[in-house]
Amino acid sequence: MDLVARTVFVFVLILLVTRAVGRRELSSMQPFDLILLVVMGDMVQQGVTQSDYSLTGTTIVISTLAILVVGTAYLSYRFRRLRPVLEGEPTLLIADGRVIERNLKRERMTVEEVAAEARQQSIGSLDDVRYAVLETNGKISFIGSS
Repeated sequence: MDLVARTVFVFVLILLVTRAVGRRELSSMQPFDLILLVVMGDMVQQGVTQSDYSLTGTTIVISTLAILVVGTAYLSYRFRRLRPVLEGEPTLLIADGRVIERNLKRERMTVEEVAAEARQQSIGSLDDVRYAVLETNGKISFIGSS
């Protein structure tokens, strides 16, 4: 039972940390971020299992994580009010051709980052964008002004 409680605690902690870090940072990881993520995974494993390397302990931890992942997906699907907490909400970055600075600041993004993303999607200038939305997966969707 101790392994289940530890797994639940770490799952909730990871959920909170990933929501606090922000979508954009998670969608555009640098090599350092990836290494940090692997190291963090190892630390989480040590904290959850407390050096319990048995197959039973591993099975309990993996099963508990799987149940939590499926459970949160179900809760998000079933209860609309939980969706913003569990998945986040899309954020409008450009509306009617104007950059919304407040939303950029809240997402810790710069206009240059939005422009770079636009160029990657073959949009030459932000002047050609009517709407830009930061989706819940960290990608930016652009709608042209024409």
